[in-house]
Amino acid sequence: MDRIGELQRRRDRLVLLAAAQRDAVARDFRPMERPLAIADSVVDGVQYLRAHPGFVIAGVAVIVALRPRRAFAWAQRGFAAWRTYRWASAQFHRLSG
Repeated sequence: MDRIGELQRRRDRLVLLAAAQRDAVARDFRPMERPLAIADSVVDGVQYLRAHPGFVIAGVAVIVALRPRRAFAWAQRGFAAWRTYRWASAQFHRLSG
């Protein structure tokens, strides 16, 4: 019977320790809530646009029709951003595994 009591006390200590650790992690990550929420919103927006490419095509068509020179400049920036993303993605995958 003493063994069962010892195990129960150890379990109680571990439960309290786990609760304290959860509180500490929650406290430490509290400053990151807003940036992570923004990142989640951006990811959701990108996923929506990938699922509905017609919106992107319509937006590009309007920009090209209204300001072709500006559209070309933005296309260059977009291509550079895409190449940078591809390079960074490859570097990340190379370093991570």
